[in-house]
Amino acid sequence: MPPPADIVKVAIEWPGAFPKLMEIDQKKPLSAIIKEVCEGWNLPNPETFALQNADSTNFYITEKNRNNIKNGSILRLTTSAMAQQLHERIQSSSMDMKLDALKDLANSSRDITFAQEFINLDGISLLTQMVESGTDFGDLLSFTLTAFVELMDHGIVSWDTFSVAFIKKIASYVCKSAMDTAVLQRSLAILESMVLNSQDLYQKVAQEITIGQLIPHLQGTDQDIQTYTVAVINALFLKAPEEKRQVTQSQKQLRSIILSNVIRSNKPINDEMAHQLYVLQVLTFNLLEDRMMTKMDPQDQAQRDIIFELRRIAFDVECESNNSGSFEKRKSMYTRDYKKLGFINHVNPAVDFTQIPPGMLALDNMLYFARHHQDAYIRIVLENSSREDKHECPFGRSSIELTKMLCEILKVGELPSENCHDFHPMFFTHDRSFEEFFCICIQLLNKTWKEMRATSEDFNKVMQVVKEQITRALTIKPNSLDQFKSRLQNLSYTEILKLRQSERMNQEDFQSRPILELREKIQPEIMELIKQQRLNRLCEGTCFRKISSRRRQDKFWYCRLSPNHKVLHYGDLEESPQGEVPHDSLQDKLPVADIKAVVTGKDCPHMKEKGALKQNKELLELAFSVLYESDEYLNFIAPDKHEYCVWTDGLNALLGKEMTSEFTRSDMDTLLNMEMKLRLLDLENIQIPEVPPPIPKEPSNYDFVYDCN
Repeated sequence: MPPPADIVKVAIEWPGAFPKLMEIDQKKPLSAIIKEVCEGWNLPNPETFALQNADSTNFYITEKNRNNIKNGSILRLTTSAMAQQLHERIQSSSMDMKLDALKDLANSSRDITFAQEFINLDGISLLTQMVESGTDFGDLLSFTLTAFVELMDHGIVSWDTFSVAFIKKIASYVCKSAMDTAVLQRSLAILESMVLNSQDLYQKVAQEITIGQLIPHLQGTDQDIQTYTVAVINALFLKAPEEKRQVTQSQKQLRSIILSNVIRSNKPINDEMAHQLYVLQVLTFNLLEDRMMTKMDPQDQAQRDIIFELRRIAFDVECESNNSGSFEKRKSMYTRDYKKLGFINHVNPAVDFTQIPPGMLALDNMLYFARHHQDAYIRIVLENSSREDKHECPFGRSSIELTKMLCEILKVGELPSENCHDFHPMFFTHDRSFEEFFCICIQLLNKTWKEMRATSEDFNKVMQVVKEQITRALTIKPNSLDQFKSRLQNLSYTEILKLRQSERMNQEDFQSRPILELREKIQPEIMELIKQQRLNRLCEGTCFRKISSRRRQDKFWYCRLSPNHKVLHYGDLEESPQGEVPHDSLQDKLPVADIKAVVTGKDCPHMKEKGALKQNKELLELAFSVLYESDEYLNFIAPDKHEYCVWTDGLNALLGKEMTSEFTRSDMDTLLNMEMKLRLLDLENIQIPEVPPPIPKEPSNYDFVYDCN
């Protein structure tokens, strides 16, 4: 007979004694259980003791989390005044005792129960005073900063409470040329959190440290230090007021060092570094937002001079003085040249740049192309202005629309996405990468226009093809602008038509009634195959990150389904695993039979407190929870959209519900189309009738049947 659900079998340790095997009744108060344990070892004053997990987390057992105790758990009996003891021990005059105390504090601070108690003892102030004193070095300082980071990560104390002296001391650790790696990493993490969590602290941190002082840390070989350094740079860049967001010499040097020491290094780029490089890429492109959203003032002479410069370079003419020729003659001459340049408004082309986006950014790109790629610019303008067959490509109009398209593709002006790692190495290879990107694409547009033999009526069609060419070339993540250019050479209009036709054939297949009936017959088999694949993936398991108020790299937990599909095994991990985590190392279990429902998005209990920020919206798209018993939840944040779909599909399949994710629909389409093609191989080039052939009339007699007897 199975034991009652409220009885949990555990082992309990006490230093200097043999562990005890006990049955804990979850209906009893926690104080009564601790008293029973103390009586077993004849320990007086049970009210001064507490229970904590004996695993690497050392989390204390409270009335709130006691239901997380599972059969087979190992607990440790400890004094409940541990926070008070550590508070006293870290002030010891003995360096060895102080170091041991700080190690214990750094480890224990991950538990929110301990953290709350230690913070109530004014522990944060004590740690900051120890840092400000400057008397601790090496491991003492490293564990002090580690404990500080762990305590602040709980979000109990506001970042605005710290003094300028503390900020100066942390900044000094980052500015030193030779600093302990652990101290440097913690210091960078603290600076990033300060900048991101407080505008006032941003001002103070920005006074103490510059991008130029951070750059040397990117020249080392430690990718964790490089990642934290880029994260601090991104935080400073993100919080900087608009007037300070400009391309400086330090930022140009930063791009060069990231290219040589990170992107082109022999070590693979991890996900966290890829995300930080993506953020840096987005923030760099967002420098263009001001120009993109600025309308041209037709009365501004300086802006009009740029258009005059485009005309001068293209037609090798000097701007005539007001006295040269009649007004009407000069007006006619300008109108003719502006028409050749491809502007929509031939009389006053400044009006073309009043549309936002792309605003003045389009004019900036055109001038850059004319000055830095002058031969190509003159060739395009003259080649199209001399045509008489209505197939000229309007350079001005094309440049404006292309700039707008490139801003859409690169998402200029949008905030960085929380979980995106989609950075493009080629944008780190040039100080004016966006302008060079434009120069390549405007030449592509002119080439595609000629290949399509387009007229002005085909303008939108050409732009659609060019957008497809650019996005297809970007998918391979070219390492340089030259590689991007070479890729575009292979994506001619003819090649795009072939690719479209191939994809269309895959999508359209056959639409006759017999084929549709065959598809309906095959669908259940394919759905069962997808279901088995999802369940197999759940059996392999996935590593999930724990969500906290600050970017972290070291908090993970793992969940996997048992091979018999009856139990979910899960548990915390010290670090991200390299492969599958065995079932026996995951202490917690959840029987599938106990699962009541699977909820997603805003319905998840761990998402109800999230606000409307873009980062939180992306978390909502990856959040799901498993409801079991009455009001207990197992909460997940998937690492990406694919894992989210796999797990929600798999859990719904376990509950006998329909799998409705977009990945299921995609897999169904792919597998169904493949199966259909395999079954219809023998019918290639054979016309499939819309209706079945008629059944012939019965014969007048059956004398032709052979009698086997």
